[in-house]
Amino acid sequence: MMPSLNQPPYDPAAVGAAIDNIISALERLRLLLVPEESTDSSEFDPKDPANKYDVGGLEKLTNRGVEICYRYFDAGKTRYAVSELMNISFGAANHRYKAWEKAGGVNRVKIAIE
Repeated sequence: MMPSLNQPPYDPAAVGAAIDNIISALERLRLLLVPEESTDSSEFDPKDPANKYDVGGLEKLTNRGVEICYRYFDAGKTRYAVSELMNISFGAANHRYKAWEKAGGVNRVKIAIE
């Protein structure tokens, strides 16, 4: 004979509410990590193929791609957001962030995006 488990009855409304709460929390987290596009950065496409080139099977950022990363940092985007927007690893975004800081951050000399 199986022992009785004193579990509360299944409540579909409570389960649905819990799922809604989880989805809402995930959406807030997404907005923190990948903020909405600002009008300042809409002039260029972060996933444009001209932003990368292939070196022995690895994709590297072109000078244009680097400048676009820097423009996102200028606009206050996080390294996580730049990683997502540019489709690069967080490590690559972190490397570019440190280079951006070393170049002067928002006060650096900007290059033209062609």
